[in-house]
Amino acid sequence: MWIEQPPQFVRALYPGALWRICPEERAVYLTFDDGPIPEVTPWVLDLLREHGIKATFFMVGDNIRKYPDIYRMVVEEGHRIGNHTFNHIRGFEFRTKNYMANTEKANKIMQTDLFRPPHGHMRWSQYRMLRKKYRIVMWDVVTRDYSKKLRGPQVLANVMKYTRNGSIITFHDSLKSWKNHNLQYALPRSIEFLKEEGYAFKLL
Repeated sequence: MWIEQPPQFVRALYPGALWRICPEERAVYLTFDDGPIPEVTPWVLDLLREHGIKATFFMVGDNIRKYPDIYRMVVEEGHRIGNHTFNHIRGFEFRTKNYMANTEKANKIMQTDLFRPPHGHMRWSQYRMLRKKYRIVMWDVVTRDYSKKLRGPQVLANVMKYTRNGSIITFHDSLKSWKNHNLQYALPRSIEFLKEEGYAFKLL
């Protein structure tokens, strides 16, 4: 549970960040990190279109540079874009000045007010500066679809166990999630499960 659904003291590290939306509303918010990736993102888009779902894609700037057509597909289909830095860098490993420069380099391409830190952490100084410009979006459920230690049924089980009203759910349109087949297994089954449980899918 430490990873899949962060406890309150972890959330308190970034008190102004968005971890969960209204707990009184039977709705969830799908998000995808690390794209766009040509082998993966179009498949995700097809699945979301099939179900009439809009999601938020936290994208890596350098991936947009390499695959601008895939980026435009996401935008044109009405999904939201969030900043995930230009090079998917870890906040703790960079000085605040350099971290902010990398983030702004990405935002010159995406022009968004949403930000999610790669690996889920930032220095406090980075967090303070980012809050001046962005809504910082974390998550209530991380599926761990990227994990080599988990298989698709276990990823699906994380969604089924930890999702609740207002959950921000994080999948990854990444090669890690794709090559281990966790995304292909868990995402469509998660959507079906959430629909059966009466959740609406909303956009951040």
